[in-house]
Amino acid sequence: MSAIGVFDSGVGGLTVAAALERRLPAESILYLGDTARLPYGTKSAATVSRYTRRNVSFLLERGVKAVVVACNTASALALPYLHPDEWGVPVCGVIEPGAEQAARASRGRVGVIATESTVHSGAYAEAIHRHGAGLEVRSVACPLFVSLVEEGWQDDPITAEVARRYLAPLREEGVDTLVLGCTHYPLLRPLLQETMGPGVALIDSAEAVAAEVAAVLGGLGLLAAERREESHFCFTDDNVRFQRLARAILGREDLSLELVDVS
Repeated sequence: MSAIGVFDSGVGGLTVAAALERRLPAESILYLGDTARLPYGTKSAATVSRYTRRNVSFLLERGVKAVVVACNTASALALPYLHPDEWGVPVCGVIEPGAEQAARASRGRVGVIATESTVHSGAYAEAIHRHGAGLEVRSVACPLFVSLVEEGWQDDPITAEVARRYLAPLREEGVDTLVLGCTHYPLLRPLLQETMGPGVALIDSAEAVAAEVAAVLGGLGLLAAERREESHFCFTDDNVRFQRLARAILGREDLSLELVDVS
């Protein structure tokens, strides 16, 4: 049985890969981290769409049975133009599951933190309103978070100060639910929770995405009965930080890593 393909611009999508492994332990994952072209969140829609198509093609060339677009920016800007009929396999994004979860959790005011491109797309606000028409949504771009996570500065005082500044408007408006609209952001979850306070629910779409993938594959009869090969992790830049963070996020040292060129 083929692997589930997952791609992100860097290490953040590994939180989705980890959730998939927990939810579907019989499945193997083929992960692509496009670290050479990170970050996606400051790039144009046309560029992100071009990168996304190439990344999906790479995973399909490796024979995956489904693709998870773990990058929120790619999910917002490119996924609407990726049709399953075109690729021949299910293609799932991260925005819709996260938005649905936020709408269920919120008591009225939802905050969204994401990259500049994701915020400007309005994708989260539109999706949240589809699931909760009366909810107020305020989105804030937090572009520095990606670089800080990639540097491994989750516990650094600089990151804490950046979080305080970014989240101040959301705290002032009294949001009760905060969507972590970039897969890098869950790696800052303790800091974000401390900054927002214990009364604010943080929404990480990784578990919701894993549940959706399980339902889709189950409905198509594509779930593996047993794992036949280990998960494999590809990256587009020979980056020591990627390898270190990948091992930390997935909780193991024996990762199968490969440097690839998808240009």
